[in-house]
Amino acid sequence: MEEAELKNKQSKYESPAVIRKAEIDLDKVKREYIQTLSNYNLKVQQAQVNIRQKNVELSRALREKEKIMAALSSLVIRAPASGMVVYYKDRDGSKRTTGSSLMIGRGDVTVATLPDLSSFNSITYVNEIDISKVKKGQSVTLGIDAFPEKKLSGNVFDVANIGEQLPNTDSKVFEVMINVNETDPVMRPAMTTSNAILTRTYDDVLYVTLEAVHSNDSLTFVYRKNNSRQLVLLGDANDNSVIIEKGLSEGDKLYLSVPEDAEDFKWTGMDLYPLLKEKKLKEEQQNKKVPDTLTRQRHRPPFPGPRPN
Repeated sequence: MEEAELKNKQSKYESPAVIRKAEIDLDKVKREYIQTLSNYNLKVQQAQVNIRQKNVELSRALREKEKIMAALSSLVIRAPASGMVVYYKDRDGSKRTTGSSLMIGRGDVTVATLPDLSSFNSITYVNEIDISKVKKGQSVTLGIDAFPEKKLSGNVFDVANIGEQLPNTDSKVFEVMINVNETDPVMRPAMTTSNAILTRTYDDVLYVTLEAVHSNDSLTFVYRKNNSRQLVLLGDANDNSVIIEKGLSEGDKLYLSVPEDAEDFKWTGMDLYPLLKEKKLKEEQQNKKVPDTLTRQRHRPPFPGPRPN
């Protein structure tokens, strides 16, 4: 503005047009100066308002910090007894550790648990085909995969009523809870176990290995060493053997695999055909009566193993 005033004074000896231009420039600079002062004052006022707001927020945050620090000073958690501490897991399966966020007053705020290592339960899963054989009270032989030499005993105390589908599997399974009778210092929660449930016992029965039994439509038969295909009526079976109710006698010699000239073997035991057909019909009728299993997804360990009571 001073520079414009100086030019205006120096232009009094110039032509009227130059003098007028100098006056206009001076007026323009004066208006800009006044506008700049006004804007400056407005920005100062806005900054002062912002500072007051920030001071209020700072005071509020400091008061909140004082409350939190007072609460933290009283949060000294001590276990009620000595033993193993197990961090609690959230719904997504992650452990609650240092840095985990909890909503006080909302939901479960458990941080850790103290498992009772004096007694264990073992979780196992039985497929929908065999679950009807499992009952409460049945004896169980357990093994710890990490220590194959360890053998324990137990009893079934709970069988799930609703099936579920484990990850990466297609078949439906039912959860079975087993109470372990013994304890061992090497046992830890979430160890993997093998569980053999004794569903039924038989005295004085005739049985053969499963590899020796073959089927053709509704017929079940074995290949005998006398070059015959003998029809057999089967009973209950496990993973290795099957009971022969009719069709064989003790001492009969069988093929474990299909012989090369199997088509030349003659059929024997055709008197058992009506019994086989009747049994097949009963099984089909029974399967029709069984409704589809209701399933639901539940958060379970991906591998069965012992867990404390």
